Amino acid sequence: MVPDFPYDRLRRRPDVEAPNLQAHDATDVLLVDRGLALAAEHGISGAEVAVIGDEYGAITLALTDAGLAGIRVHQDLATGRRALASNAAELGLAGFSAHELDRSLLEGARLVLMQLPKALAELEEIADAVARWAAPDAVLVAGGRVKHMTLAQNEVLGRSFGRVQAQRAERKSRLVIASEPLPVPAGPPFPVTAQHDGLTLVAHGGAFAGAKLDIGTRVLLDVLGLGGSQLLKNGSCAAVPGPDGAAGRSSCGVVNAAETVVDLGCGTGALAVSYALAHPEARVIATDRSAAAAASARATAAANGVADRVTVMHDDAASELAEGSADLVLLNPPFHLGSSVHTGAATRLFEASARLLRPGGELLTVYNSALGYRAELTRLIGPTEQLARTPKFTVMRSVRR
Repeated sequence: MVPDFPYDRLRRRPDVEAPNLQAHDATDVLLVDRGLALAAEHGISGAEVAVIGDEYGAITLALTDAGLAGIRVHQDLATGRRALASNAAELGLAGFSAHELDRSLLEGARLVLMQLPKALAELEEIADAVARWAAPDAVLVAGGRVKHMTLAQNEVLGRSFGRVQAQRAERKSRLVIASEPLPVPAGPPFPVTAQHDGLTLVAHGGAFAGAKLDIGTRVLLDVLGLGGSQLLKNGSCAAVPGPDGAAGRSSCGVVNAAETVVDLGCGTGALAVSYALAHPEARVIATDRSAAAAASARATAAANGVADRVTVMHDDAASELAEGSADLVLLNPPFHLGSSVHTGAATRLFEASARLLRPGGELLTVYNSALGYRAELTRLIGPTEQLARTPKFTVMRSVRR
């Protein structure tokens, strides 16, 4: 272990903080220890080290504190990038640089340290990038918690590296060392593209659901009148009252016209792009804290010919958008924080929606029915009613008080 590095001083902010959510784990410590040993053994400088998936900066900052200057780091989440900057300032550390998952991150890198991602597709894209752009003698050291690791991860690494060796588990974490990068195909494996009822989805490896249209998004698109899946045929639609309680319209198959629409946590951009296609007069903003998702949404907008009408932002809970700037927010919130099931991620997006919406503006939320968010939506946003329900998903309409 790196002597005296204050891992316990690291914070997750602006991400959700709770007693059971820490800013580092045993995998971070193992990666740092092995990284320093390999750097010393092979004469690897800090400028030849790349770090990928460092959630809150534990790996980057411990290596920097140990004297490796010039480390390049890629974090997918905007929250992680801000946490790294905040933790670095708190500890008085500098000398590293942030990059996207591209050539600038990996060119000339001889040592790559990585927290294993959950998705195999994301791992495949990263492994290909390392084999494609890093030095010919590059070594990739990937780590994870044993309970989340699978043989399939080794198989994915084996497509890009000639040697893949799993190490002995320590403190419920394990490292996998991949070396001897293999020749890569002419083009990278991502992004991928798929067609869905006239909608083209483009996805990088780290985007939720990939190029598929996830079930929750399908249900919300049906409620908006923009889907063709008919998932609601076994569900129900409610009547949406008009102004002052007057007779209204059916919630299914009718789109609320709005001047400014925000797809909050946009993923590959299915909701934002579908709305833009149906409403060319609307200003549509798609925002996600995942860089892979934001890149996918940009590509999806371009593939559907609406890149000039959909603004895509890589941001944490739309923090860069002005208060009261949205007429309609569309939300399919996550219920995981990393590998932990935690409703805090959804709560942060509900709070962001409350900030974004003008008085009288609407939030349409789709979520797993078992989560029961209605009371929280009413408390944070305003009057909330069920628009539709399937055996798995519920769509709620909340009006900003």
